Amino acid sequence: MASGSELNLCCPVCHDIFTDPVLLPCSHSFCKACLRRWWRLKQAHTCPVCKSTSGRKHPPRNLALKNLCEAFVLERDQKAETFCSLHSEKLKLFCLDHQQPVCLICRDSEKHSDHKFRPIDEAARDRREELQNSLKPLEEKLKLFEQVKGNYVQTAAHIRVQARHAKREIKKQFKKLYEFLEMEEEERIAAVRDEEKQKREVMEEKMEALSRQIGALSDTIRATEEELRAEDVSFLHNYEASVDRVQRCPQLEDPQLLSGALIDEAQHLGNLTFNIFNKLSEVGSYSPVILDPNTAHPGLVLSEDLSCVKWGETPRLPDNPERFDSSCIVLGSEGFKSGLHSWEVEVGDCSHWVLGVAPESVERKGHLDSRSGLWTIGLHRGTYKEQLQRIRVDLDCDRRELSFSDPNNLIHTFSCTSTETLFPFVCNLSLSLSLLLLSTNPAFLLLDIYLLV
Repeated sequence: MASGSELNLCCPVCHDIFTDPVLLPCSHSFCKACLRRWWRLKQAHTCPVCKSTSGRKHPPRNLALKNLCEAFVLERDQKAETFCSLHSEKLKLFCLDHQQPVCLICRDSEKHSDHKFRPIDEAARDRREELQNSLKPLEEKLKLFEQVKGNYVQTAAHIRVQARHAKREIKKQFKKLYEFLEMEEEERIAAVRDEEKQKREVMEEKMEALSRQIGALSDTIRATEEELRAEDVSFLHNYEASVDRVQRCPQLEDPQLLSGALIDEAQHLGNLTFNIFNKLSEVGSYSPVILDPNTAHPGLVLSEDLSCVKWGETPRLPDNPERFDSSCIVLGSEGFKSGLHSWEVEVGDCSHWVLGVAPESVERKGHLDSRSGLWTIGLHRGTYKEQLQRIRVDLDCDRRELSFSDPNNLIHTFSCTSTETLFPFVCNLSLSLSLLLLSTNPAFLLLDIYLLV
């Protein structure tokens, strides 16, 4: 049975503790849901208690009553939790067999005969420790999730940075292409214009000379024809003069059409796109091996065209799976699985360097060791018997061979047992280093690398 204080907190309609109570103008309160059901049933907005009509379709909430009800329910539930529902005694013991709190009367009842008990505070302490220990894996997982989420946030920010950088570089390179094409267009149109001017001038000179000769011939013919039409006596008087005029007319050679007078369209238009492409390749740079910034150690800074790398201050980079986090190295962006590939590395006076190839599955986290699957050659803080300036790397993927040589001698050849895709690999541990990677074709500059650990 509800107590007097509880009755004051009960809805007159559902006779339960108010839920989201609303207040009518007549000062009676009801559960919001109960009042709406009453109004739908009666089809009138009247008070369920005093039957007065409410002029408001949406009565205001009774926040004070709502707070009182919530506080009462909380206190009642807490009190119910500390007292035995069977004997209304305070729960002071914990039954280890049933794993539940009990009162002193429950302990002596038949239901709990021969059971083991612990004081409620000891049982709570032990279970708190158990629960706390069970939380540790979840806390560690939560910490890991938060770390990964932070890395995701950092990765998303870096993606935006990469996209801005790529767009900026693309626009810069295309601007150079546009400028080159505009200049090339102007030069080629100017060449056509110059040839047109030259050949038009020649034709105009020829036409002027021919016009003068035509005029002289026309005058002689016209005068002679007039003499031919004259009277016989007059014709005979002027005959010798007419013959002399005809004989004095210069004997001209027959005019000939000029060879090569037309514009050489084949020269200007033939293989036009191909010729422009060839000229563009001469002024542009080509790197057979491009460095992959997503694999570079966080302390390495790559050039705008991804052909150079040096040690320097960099913004914090995401710890993506492809990146080396301890070894100061960087991989090429393209791996090789078939065919023959060659490149050269100018090591100069460096005292500590490593280069070669790495399999795609190489461990990127932590320091590399002899089990990392690398095929490399290097110098460790030493000097050469003969000073080496340039190392050539030859990778034959079909024969699975990797050779290192200087310009004159073979240094070493590996048999690569791995069937994975192999990537160019560069590492240096000198205090300062300038590595120049060149294509085997000397016309192409490949890489200019500065590395530090």
